[in-house]
Amino acid sequence: MARDCDLAQWGDSRKKEERTISERLRINAEIKAKTIRVIGPDGAQLGIMLVEQARMKATELELDLVEVAPKADPPVCRIMDYGKHIYHEQKKEQKARKKAHAHDVKEVRLSFKIGKHDLDIKVQHAKEFLAEGHRVQFTMIYKGREIAHQSLGEQILKGVVVQLGDSAKVERPPFREGKRVGLILAPKVASADKPEKPDKSGPERATAPAVGGTPSPAPQPIAPPPAVVAAALPKV
Repeated sequence: MARDCDLAQWGDSRKKEERTISERLRINAEIKAKTIRVIGPDGAQLGIMLVEQARMKATELELDLVEVAPKADPPVCRIMDYGKHIYHEQKKEQKARKKAHAHDVKEVRLSFKIGKHDLDIKVQHAKEFLAEGHRVQFTMIYKGREIAHQSLGEQILKGVVVQLGDSAKVERPPFREGKRVGLILAPKVASADKPEKPDKSGPERATAPAVGGTPSPAPQPIAPPPAVVAAALPKV
């Protein structure tokens, strides 16, 4: 029975591997079409040509001829660095997987009999999870008749919320699942500080009304000295 199970698992993995290989893009000599539409390494359309000509052009540029659209008529091929293309695709997949797991829920299990030192360690671990962007679920576990002491467990959970108040917010309040009580916390997004408004007070705002008061009078023009006025008058 175990041998049959191993054979079945091997067959499944073999099929998956074959499916991955079949879905891989054909390159260079693997391309079967005789006539193809070619795209240059810079994205320019090079037109329709024989596959041998396209291979020669890719070889001259020390690049690969990659069949990117095999179902098109004629198939579309692009001249590119296939190894570099695979490297970038793998990086994209790793980044996508990392982003998908960035918000996983991390569980921290507690008991209403837990000591202060152990509780502080658990809270510190939760703080590290929150700093990494994870949500944290505290699970208070009761065994047997311990379920009668739910009030003690609730006090511990409330204390945890207070300890993590600066870095977390309650996403889901305490909820019960059988003999377990859960509490889910999410990272608290720090709000960006609002920029201070520039001080626009100056001579151009001297006539603006004061807040809650009467408008200040407009500045009066300064009269020129008498000597300047006499000089400006025409001589009789």
